[in-house]
Amino acid sequence: MPLELVTLPCLSDNYAYLIHDAATGATAVVDVPEAAPILSALAERGWQLSDIWLTHHHADHIQGVAALCAATGARVTGAAADAHRLPPLDTALPDEATFLFAGHPVEAFPVPGHTIGHIAFHLPEARLAFTGDSLMAAGCGRLFEGSPAQMWASLSRLAALPPETLICSGHEYTASNIRFALTLEPANAALISRSERVSLARGEGRPTVPVPLSEELATNPFLRAHLPGMKAAIGMPLAQDAAAFAEIRARKDRF
Repeated sequence: MPLELVTLPCLSDNYAYLIHDAATGATAVVDVPEAAPILSALAERGWQLSDIWLTHHHADHIQGVAALCAATGARVTGAAADAHRLPPLDTALPDEATFLFAGHPVEAFPVPGHTIGHIAFHLPEARLAFTGDSLMAAGCGRLFEGSPAQMWASLSRLAALPPETLICSGHEYTASNIRFALTLEPANAALISRSERVSLARGEGRPTVPVPLSEELATNPFLRAHLPGMKAAIGMPLAQDAAAFAEIRARKDRF
């Protein structure tokens, strides 16, 4: 039986994700911007939260953890390298870790850039990847702590996942990200089509995440920095891939 995924809007533009295994009743949440929407969704479905997985230390991803733990007794999992600035962890993961969630393998690995200690969770059998503020819908997170080279390496690792993988990212920034992407590739048919679908979804109040990795590969400028056409578009035809990425990120910061 496949895992059930629920996308939960939180705060003004954050997302948390519930993952539920009907066979065992196990339920995990990825990131906890606030507790109330998560508790409401659990009660509505009659689910009991067993696990909390944290991608990184920023307050808008962890500030509801204490209240959620108090209400549910869920176990908290995060990066050992960032344990000093995460809520208390029941499981502190090494840099490369594999564990089981209700019999489903979960791969946790570092994706530094937005923060140094950022990690992603990949469930290969379920074709899900929880990327927080590393790879985002049509974008990537700002480089608050890491270098462009680190973020490019992180995005390259995520880009190598199977293309059918659903990318579950942490914010509703898609419309703004697409507006920027169109300044670089105004004739990209896949990007134009995505822009129209995103506008429709947001007009109807629907989330624009998760998104298949295949769509990100076709439309996300940060995953396309290595392409000759993208390098030509930014006036850096001979640039190394990481340098082209750094230029695109700098332009987005000014956008």
